Amino acid sequence: MSVFASFAFVLLLLALGRTLSWRRLVPDSAPDALNIVVLYICMPASILLQVPKLQFSSTTLSVVLVPWLLLGFSTLLVLGAARLWRLQRADTAVLLLEVPLGNTSFLGYALVPVLASHAAMPFAVLYDQFGSFLILSTFGLSVIAVYSGGARPSPAVVLGRVMRFPPFLALVFALTLMPAQPPEEIVKVLQQLANAMLPMVGLALGMQLRLRLPRAQLLPLGLGLCGKLLVVPALAWALSLLLGLHPDARAAVVLESAMPPMITAAALAAMARLSPELGSALVGYGVVLSMLTLPLWRWWLGY
Repeated sequence: MSVFASFAFVLLLLALGRTLSWRRLVPDSAPDALNIVVLYICMPASILLQVPKLQFSSTTLSVVLVPWLLLGFSTLLVLGAARLWRLQRADTAVLLLEVPLGNTSFLGYALVPVLASHAAMPFAVLYDQFGSFLILSTFGLSVIAVYSGGARPSPAVVLGRVMRFPPFLALVFALTLMPAQPPEEIVKVLQQLANAMLPMVGLALGMQLRLRLPRAQLLPLGLGLCGKLLVVPALAWALSLLLGLHPDARAAVVLESAMPPMITAAALAAMARLSPELGSALVGYGVVLSMLTLPLWRWWLGY
């Protein structure tokens, strides 16, 4: 499938999912059910299929380092912007979560092979699991605790969260026990399960799509989208050059960093009553606009 056809397919899935939700043809819990299937089945299958192909070198460490460096840069940028434009405390919290953290699992796993190549996928998994997921489990939970007045998570809580996350368990298995060349029958089954990810993710995102926002939050929305879809990927590209990443690894870190804001981070912020409208709008508008910006980053990378 060509890139144009793939993005047309994603837009169709978003429209179908939105229509199903708007017409109330599916229950409110439908996107959660689809996300659970992706989380427990499709993503682990993709990890087991791609990660055993990885050969460890200085490149793998550099790929893992990039999202943490981006976290530092984006935090400074958000705090500076919040002070300059006197943003509300809750809006600042949402931007601290959503600018560095993208939809690197659900959408990233589905689109990186389309936008770059299958050879980039193992690096995308490293970026997601050792970057985005660990950042959400540590920095993300700390931001929510600080800005909502709750208690900061203890190391035991963070470790328990990590060890119960199905894709992370699949990653551990893939790095230790999974053969680099499993039997062809197993490969075919894993490939079919992994291929089901894009339709499920697209429909779930469409069902969750929300494009409303009070006028008072247009500024933080614009800052968040510009930072997430343009500034952070540009920084990732610069870091990939400084670290000497080869094309597949460079494509993985730039494209993963360019994914729209993370749904899970927005949901956690909403549960803590931290600007739920802003978080929902960042995710909704981010998904739609990323259908334009991701092909641009693909072009910039030379694919």
